[in-house]
Amino acid sequence: MDGVAMETVSLERQIQSVHRHIAFLKKEQMELLHDLHLEILRLQKHCTELTHDLEMKELEASQQDLIDQELEEKCKIMEGRLQENEMDNRELRKELRQKESLVAALRSSLRSKERKFLEELKRRSHRVTVLNTELQKQTEAAAYLSFQLHATKQKLLSSRQSRKPLADRPSEKASPHSPLGRGCRLRADLFKHITRPRAKFGRQARRPSFSSSDDHHAEIATWPRQEGFWPQRRHHTNQRWIRYCGTRSCK
Repeated sequence: MDGVAMETVSLERQIQSVHRHIAFLKKEQMELLHDLHLEILRLQKHCTELTHDLEMKELEASQQDLIDQELEEKCKIMEGRLQENEMDNRELRKELRQKESLVAALRSSLRSKERKFLEELKRRSHRVTVLNTELQKQTEAAAYLSFQLHATKQKLLSSRQSRKPLADRPSEKASPHSPLGRGCRLRADLFKHITRPRAKFGRQARRPSFSSSDDHHAEIATWPRQEGFWPQRRHHTNQRWIRYCGTRSCK
C-alpha cells in the first residue's frame, strides 16, 4: 500500500509538473503568437508601403516615359530646325562671301574713281587758275587798248576840228606826217599789239613803243594815270571799264 501511495504521489507530482510545463509552453506560445501577429502586422504595413511606393514609381515611370517621349519629339523637332538653320547659315555665308567680294571690288573701283576725280579736279583747278590769269591779262589788255583807241580817236577828232575842213583844202595823198597817215600808222601799231599771241601783262601793262618822235604819238602812247581807271584787281576790271565807257559816252 505504501508503494502504491508513493507511486500515486509520484504520478501526481509528475502530472503537476507536466501541467506546469504545459502552462509555461502555452504562455510562451501565446507570447510567440502575439509577437508573430505583431510581426505580421508590421510586415503587412511594410508590404503596403512598398506596394504604394511601387505604384507611385510605376506612375512616375509612366509619366517619365511620357515626358521622355515628349522630349524625344521636341528633340527631333529641334534637330530639324537646327538642320534648317545650318542650311540657312551656309547660304548666308555664301551670300556674305559674294557680297564681300562685291564690296571689295566696289571699294577698289571707288578708290580708282576717287583718284581719277582728284586728278581731274586738280587739273581743272590748275586750268581754271591759268584761264583766270589769261582772262585777267586779256581784260587788262583790252581795257588798255580800248583806252588808247579812244584817246587816239579823240586826238584825231580834235586835230581835224582844229584844222580847216577837207572841202576847203586841196586834195593830197596821205603822207606819213599827216594826221591821216599818223592815224593809219597808229591803228596798224594797235592792230599788231592786239594780234600779238598771249601778251603778258602784269600789275602794270607794258606800254607799246611807237617809233615816232612826234609829240602827238608820244602823247597817245602815254598811259593814263587817272584814279579809278587802271584795273588794280581782277574782279574790279570789268566794273572800271564799264564806268570808263559810261563816262566817255556821256562826254
